[in-house]
Amino acid sequence: MEIFLISLALILGCVVFYLFHQQNNLHRPPCIRSWIPWIGAAFKFGKSPLEFIEQARIKYGPIFTIFALGNRITFVTEEEGFNVFFKSKEVNFENAVEDHIYRTVSIPRNIFLTLHGPLYGLMKNKMKMSNLYQFSEKLIEGAHEQLESLGTNGNQELYNLVRNTLYPVTVNAVFGKGLYPTTQKKIQEFHEHFKIYDDGFQYGSQIPECFLRKWTKSKKWLLNLLEQRISDLERVESSDDLTMMQMIYKTVRQETKELMPPKYAVLMLWASLSNSVPVAYWTIAFILYHPSVYKNLMEGITSVFGEAGKNEIEMSENDLKKLPLLKWCVLEAIRLVSPGIIARKVIEPVKILNYTVPSGDILMMSPFWVHRNPKYFSEPELFKPERWEKANLEKNAFLDWFVAFGGGKYPCPGRWLAILKIEIFVALIFYKYQFKLLDPFPKKNVNQIMGIQKPATPCRVEYKCRK
Repeated sequence: MEIFLISLALILGCVVFYLFHQQNNLHRPPCIRSWIPWIGAAFKFGKSPLEFIEQARIKYGPIFTIFALGNRITFVTEEEGFNVFFKSKEVNFENAVEDHIYRTVSIPRNIFLTLHGPLYGLMKNKMKMSNLYQFSEKLIEGAHEQLESLGTNGNQELYNLVRNTLYPVTVNAVFGKGLYPTTQKKIQEFHEHFKIYDDGFQYGSQIPECFLRKWTKSKKWLLNLLEQRISDLERVESSDDLTMMQMIYKTVRQETKELMPPKYAVLMLWASLSNSVPVAYWTIAFILYHPSVYKNLMEGITSVFGEAGKNEIEMSENDLKKLPLLKWCVLEAIRLVSPGIIARKVIEPVKILNYTVPSGDILMMSPFWVHRNPKYFSEPELFKPERWEKANLEKNAFLDWFVAFGGGKYPCPGRWLAILKIEIFVALIFYKYQFKLLDPFPKKNVNQIMGIQKPATPCRVEYKCRK
């Protein structure tokens, strides 16, 4: 009898707990799980994440939760959720990414949380619009030098062409000369390791290193490269000569006695190359596959820089302002290949629509799908640079709900520098060369959800100097 009563009490306790739990869950967003504990919907989500997000939105509505690998990931897909994502004090950017930063560049969480605010403010100030002149001359000079190495004609896979040109230009502008290798063997080695590191970044941010041996090897190679070159950052004649990375190095050294600068250097290297190179690639590809856009852009380039034939042309930011179509093309390309996800962490329960999202949830939105919502962008799947005529770009304002660079307290601090770099590169390469396409329009890597999407299929081009 005693055993029966104890068993009955346990059963009743479990029922009460279950009912209480269910009552609380009534106010939470619908949750997608599976019968497998802890794993949850990870396999379904990982198989085709972008498609999974959109199908879940259609089935469950503007807010839903995915339970995967022991985590609750809540997606918001409409304006009220976006406002909470960017403006609420109950959600936090740094807490959302601290674990990913630790896994990808080995920066301890406490150091990242301490330094993120000061470093963000430093980068934001260094790369604001009024300071871009500090970079433009180096970018133009470097682009001229790299384009010269292409010769008068040839054929290449377009992504390789863009990468081989922009890697040294970007590294030299951000780190100063001396970091980027100069021999063909060393350049190839750098490209191979950075490609492995970059391609595996979204997996390295979530999976233990022991399961990613090749990626871990490339991560260590990059850390070792930066450790060897870090002493060069101390050789500065005056504060006016500081590169972006030297400013970061100086701040990190002041704030911590640990050897953190190489790790921050790897993070800066990834941030400066991983997204701007594919954006430049997609901008060129979209323009070439839209003849009317290409024709109008070339007319503008000719009107500003003159007929073809000069080895090097002088270029200024004022010249680029005379080519609004160029910036429209860059922004429209970004809109169409934006990151699959950006994240915040819920630190206090927050109400969105009729639901309460509990603390501990990772709150996510998908720029990729926001930019494909006809509610915010008409004919969203089409490349229409002219839509950007409505944006007040003179006052640095994008179109409403263009969220490729994030928003709120911590939008991407390097967004204006990245746009400028791509404008310079595209203007110079189209001024110097004409292209012939050899492949259909490239497909996007739809399994990539972190950062700008890279191509999944080749796009070969023939090029020759314009006359």
